[in-house]
Amino acid sequence: MKKLRLGVIGTCCRGLLADWAHQKENGVEIVAGADIYEEQLNSFIARYKEKNSTVKGYFDYREMIEKEHLDGVFITSPDFCHEEHACFALANHVPVYLEKPMAISLAGADHILQCAHDNKTQLMLGHNMRYMDFTRKMREIIRSGMIGEVKAVWCRHFVSYGGDAYFRDWHADRAKTGSLLLQKGAHDIDIIHYLAESRTERVNGIGSLAVYGNLPRREKEKLDCLTIVDVWSTKHWPPEEQKDFSPNVNNEDINMINMQLANGVQACYLQCHFTPDSCRNYTVIGTRGRIENFGDFGDSCTIQVWNRRTDHYALEGDITYRMPPPGEGHGGADPLIVNGFIDMLRGKSSPESTPQGARYAVAAGILGAESIRNGGMPYAVPQLPDELEKYDFSK
Repeated sequence: MKKLRLGVIGTCCRGLLADWAHQKENGVEIVAGADIYEEQLNSFIARYKEKNSTVKGYFDYREMIEKEHLDGVFITSPDFCHEEHACFALANHVPVYLEKPMAISLAGADHILQCAHDNKTQLMLGHNMRYMDFTRKMREIIRSGMIGEVKAVWCRHFVSYGGDAYFRDWHADRAKTGSLLLQKGAHDIDIIHYLAESRTERVNGIGSLAVYGNLPRREKEKLDCLTIVDVWSTKHWPPEEQKDFSPNVNNEDINMINMQLANGVQACYLQCHFTPDSCRNYTVIGTRGRIENFGDFGDSCTIQVWNRRTDHYALEGDITYRMPPPGEGHGGADPLIVNGFIDMLRGKSSPESTPQGARYAVAAGILGAESIRNGGMPYAVPQLPDELEKYDFSK
């Protein structure tokens, strides 16, 4: 069994994901981390001292890549750094686990794919929702034929913590995120594609900055990691009475997009960042029934199936599936996707999450945002060239 030396670029927030990969008993170690913030780098190093391990810290990710002879690297830096960091690692033949969203521009996403292809270096995308129990179960039900042929997929996304997580730092600035259809919505667009087994061909949308645009802001931007302790509290309510938001707020806090998929399925995604509760709710309608989830990885989750005719609203489905209690790390998805990366590096299996799928999720989000900002105009989503569409990035 090949021993693996792994590194991390961007050591806080989603950088904690790499902790799941530190498996000395399995021959896998996190040996280095890179971060431009000293406090975050010191915290990363201290964390591994507690694991009876030693890691090296670097302020320059390029120095880490060039010196450490890594077998793979987790890129969990801010969204606007993904293209630069991923392409440098790939050009140096270091396999990459890249956190979603893939990039904040369509050209950037395609550039990353081309770099992986041209350098024949493995690339995996961090769409961990494909590893969640409830999304996998929904796909299993759909594939069983229980609801017939899928014709429509809807997703409502309630984000109670939107003001805390996305409007107090760089996430609020479209120059650094593109849109919250990418940073937050790329997950859901990807799952819509996953459940429908297709990709978006055309997209249009409406949206606005309805609440957070006029609330009191800080004078100075904060680009390093905002921690849950800093800003995340259920006491932050109601939204319009909050303050201390980012000085640069121009991303929409309501996003609604319609998607025509390549296989004829019609889909929509609705996202709101000032709801009192938090949940993702998917509805899939087929020719013989529909399914819907209530709760997701963080809650007591059920999946309801309606497949008998009735002429009133049925609160419960004809069949109910109760999901197991969620595990640690996004309902147990984080350790699963990290192990998927390790298995890919060892040539044991291909990941459930694909770079092509991540690219199409980003493309739909980018062009959906363009539509919102241009009067709802529909945009065609360009298909990848054959050499990238059919390429196996896991080999």
